[in-house]
Amino acid sequence: MTNSGSHRPEPSTTADERDMLDGWLDYHRSTLAWKCEGLGDEQLRRNALAPSELSLLGLVRHMAEVERYWFREIMLGEELPDLYSTPDDVDGDFRFTAEDTWSESERVWQTEIELARQAVQGRSLDLVSLPESHRRGEVFSLRWVYTHMIEEYARHNGHADLLREHIDGATGE
Repeated sequence: MTNSGSHRPEPSTTADERDMLDGWLDYHRSTLAWKCEGLGDEQLRRNALAPSELSLLGLVRHMAEVERYWFREIMLGEELPDLYSTPDDVDGDFRFTAEDTWSESERVWQTEIELARQAVQGRSLDLVSLPESHRRGEVFSLRWVYTHMIEEYARHNGHADLLREHIDGATGE
């Protein structure tokens, strides 16, 4: 992991609202990928901040679920099967076996990112979800979902910073 993270797309400082939101979301998606770069499966599975179950692999699996949930289930009302977490194991994204690999988890995550992009392409930021799409009957604008996703990635990227530093000493912005 280099200190600069120079391969991450820098968000524009003058874009319109939609391009700005897309830019920041892509920046944070790339940041999480960068934090995982160059590590092996064992390192990515490591719970480096015991007693927490957080791991870089778990964060990637979690974000795959979050992408799927907010952009497709909430905004489009799609009925989708669970990826990792279930009603019986709500933290299933952070629990895995030796058979769960970075390669497969990254593929699922990148697929969910692409499906999320497709789900919102051409849709207004004012689009509102159906009340039935959330268990509490709340509605969300696409603008809110974008903002929430940026916050979700930013928070977990902070976790990823700490995990990575504990795994191999690598730091970066």
